[in-house]
Amino acid sequence: MERRGIMLRAGLCVSILLNSGFGVLCQTVPALKMDQALITFQNQLTEEAHVYYTSDYCYECVKQLLVSVKPINSSRSVIISTKFTLTMQVETKTRNTTLCKWSQTYVEGGHYLVNIKISGVHSEPSCDHILQKAPHSVYLPLLVAALLLLSLSLVFVAAPYIYRRRDTSKFIRTICCRSPQYTVDNSEPPPDSDKPKSTRLQSLDTFRGFSLTIMVFVNYGGGGYWFFQHAPWNGLTVADLVMPWFVFIIGTSVVLAVSSMQRRGVGRWQLIRKVTWRTVVLLLLGFCFLNYSPRDGPLSWSWLRVPGVLQRLGFTYLVLSLLQTFWGLIPVPLRTKPFQDLTLYWPQWLIIVLLETVWLCLTFLLPVPNCPTGYLGAGGIGDNGLYTNCTGGAAGLIDRWMFGDNMFRYPTCKEMYQTTQPFDPEGVLGTINSVLMGFLGMQAGKIIIFYKGSNVAILGRFLAWAVLLGSSAAILTKCTRDAGFIPVNKNLWSLSYVTCMGSFSFLLLGAMYFVIDVKGWWRGRPFIFPGMNSILVYVGHSLLGFYFPFSWDMRLRDSHWELLFMNLWGTALWVLVSYGLYRTQFFLKI
Repeated sequence: MERRGIMLRAGLCVSILLNSGFGVLCQTVPALKMDQALITFQNQLTEEAHVYYTSDYCYECVKQLLVSVKPINSSRSVIISTKFTLTMQVETKTRNTTLCKWSQTYVEGGHYLVNIKISGVHSEPSCDHILQKAPHSVYLPLLVAALLLLSLSLVFVAAPYIYRRRDTSKFIRTICCRSPQYTVDNSEPPPDSDKPKSTRLQSLDTFRGFSLTIMVFVNYGGGGYWFFQHAPWNGLTVADLVMPWFVFIIGTSVVLAVSSMQRRGVGRWQLIRKVTWRTVVLLLLGFCFLNYSPRDGPLSWSWLRVPGVLQRLGFTYLVLSLLQTFWGLIPVPLRTKPFQDLTLYWPQWLIIVLLETVWLCLTFLLPVPNCPTGYLGAGGIGDNGLYTNCTGGAAGLIDRWMFGDNMFRYPTCKEMYQTTQPFDPEGVLGTINSVLMGFLGMQAGKIIIFYKGSNVAILGRFLAWAVLLGSSAAILTKCTRDAGFIPVNKNLWSLSYVTCMGSFSFLLLGAMYFVIDVKGWWRGRPFIFPGMNSILVYVGHSLLGFYFPFSWDMRLRDSHWELLFMNLWGTALWVLVSYGLYRTQFFLKI
């Protein structure tokens, strides 16, 4: 079969052909896989019909030829993708207009017949749709999984909560609004549950573990559902949420940890040595382990990808830690000024503003050969096919100049937009905005420290930041996916993407802070366990995720049932592993 964008062309069914009053039918039916449907086009016209398609998710894409059907009761069948809505149109060479055009979201496993004919009433061509075989219930596996997870949540969360609240005095103390007790160093493991209550900020560990758990699930495949995979270019899916959350948490943790060590008398150069060591370890893990490919042997430069997730996290951590080490005053919870968590750190803000100015200037002013200045599109067949080799604009140009072939060659836009240029989602320009995302997390850490003891002030400032950043994202995008000033784009880590994800991060951390650290309604389980061993879980699932028992060779490839179960099973195993490590008090730190 020949690939055509998001389509898989089945070609002409050349097995035994039968003549009937309905036309030429194909006796054999090709086997369908997940997210595929079969369409048979029956042409009753006296001239050859050409069927074209575009995906509604593909922005201003050039129409692509799907199939040509010979005249006079001929038929051809094609297998199509059911992930996104498709717009199809039928044309002939002798007619200057489109004979018929329609948009439809086809459903997995369905068999459809499109009868192209001349209507007897108006003598005009028409395309009649007939459902020949009912499709699958695509979202039934997801519904069953959601109900099972909800049941487990009730067992493992609600039951222990009720058990802990048997003591009336404990219940009364819990419902009173108290300030949380914690230390600012979120790098040490909490004591066991039967020991004195931990002073650790548990909402941050839970947020980290929640992000990591979703990251493991989507990296394993997300059950094959498109919204658990990265967006083709502009827009947001569940998979696009987790890494910015992780970067945000890094920023918050840096403020809490560095401030704690400074209060304990740790010197500046000792902090720098510690930060440098962690950065080097993260970079080496990204270079030498997560980029491994067996085709050329270990550490072969021909396949080594220079950018990467851990490389970006390591560089972001380095910049944020240096900002806090050199220009981060030791916070003291004295509410003498209304905006002291902002004004006391003006050197940090100056550096961040300069970095963002560099991003804006390079993105919108750097000349890109044979491409419009400031281009943010995917290239390929997008934008009416005018900028085929302009994928990513300035960001792609800089990465290709710096890394050459040592970068990601299968970007998320490659299949839908039929791009030919490599593009790395962890490139140089995006790393600048990754620092900005982490810096927003630093603001959350400063708020927690400066307004310790006043939960209303902490939650109020979290909400204010969420509203400010969310409004900024709405303005930059014009509340659209593709038509804004700066669209939300995870591949580019665009400014609107950072402001949008910053808003979500403040809201989610604030909600967890209120539920876990203020009210004590939830202990953060089970997400708190992977949150305290994040490096081990991330590296482990990347290296071992495609080996048994985390995954296996699938037998049921025509629906989401087995893949969803396998991905949930693999994710659950890593949560269990992290729980076992928690019980043995083993915490991997670098």
